[in-house]
Amino acid sequence: MLLELLADPNAWVTLFMLTALEIVLGIDNLVFLSIAVSKLPEHRRPFARRLGLAVACLTRIALLVSLAFLAHMEKDLFHVAGLGISIRDLVLIIGGLFLLVKGLMEIREMVTGGEDADPSTPRTTGVFALVILQIAMIDIVFSLDSVITAVGIADQIPVMVAAILLAVGVMLLAANPLGRFIDANPTVKMLALAFILMVGLVLVLDGVDVHVPKPYIYVAMAFSILVEGLNLMMRRRAKANAVAGAGDW
Repeated sequence: MLLELLADPNAWVTLFMLTALEIVLGIDNLVFLSIAVSKLPEHRRPFARRLGLAVACLTRIALLVSLAFLAHMEKDLFHVAGLGISIRDLVLIIGGLFLLVKGLMEIREMVTGGEDADPSTPRTTGVFALVILQIAMIDIVFSLDSVITAVGIADQIPVMVAAILLAVGVMLLAANPLGRFIDANPTVKMLALAFILMVGLVLVLDGVDVHVPKPYIYVAMAFSILVEGLNLMMRRRAKANAVAGAGDW
């Protein structure tokens, strides 16, 4: 069967499409991962990022193998005010609320100066196991929709597993540079936290059957990134001009 898949052009097209899809849907996961590991000491962050992505990979493959269970996740368990609530809805609502709370706590810490606290002071949020647990919890939420979407596009599990492995490989290459960039630029970190709040709100809305088209979200994120990129360029140019002006004196 594997040789047949390798010789099938449609399988390669599907693999490319699924890999691109997994990478796009994994951007939110990567941003949350970068924010979560920022609580750890600098020397432990690269390992935490790799471990977090490994957990994401295993989570997606486990969900993929549980196709029979996934098929029943959208069946209503109970109704609230005429609205049917399924296991998938509960996962999305709980995960979205977690992201909203996490994002608000991080923003509050940045605004109130929590980042300037004494680094020698023990912080519960900096415990390695707790950070990995947070990543594992949110991986389930982020993986759910991507796996369900993948199942709708392809019906060959080997192709879907290969797409997940390729996507995680790409994210492994991007995780450390992205994490360092976010840590080095407070305004970018604030923008990333705003993304987390937006994704959390969208997940909650999706859980109560209010569906926000994904392209709208990606366009908003892309526009915000473009504006922040222009701001970074402007600040760097102003800094370079200030240094050059000081040198003239």
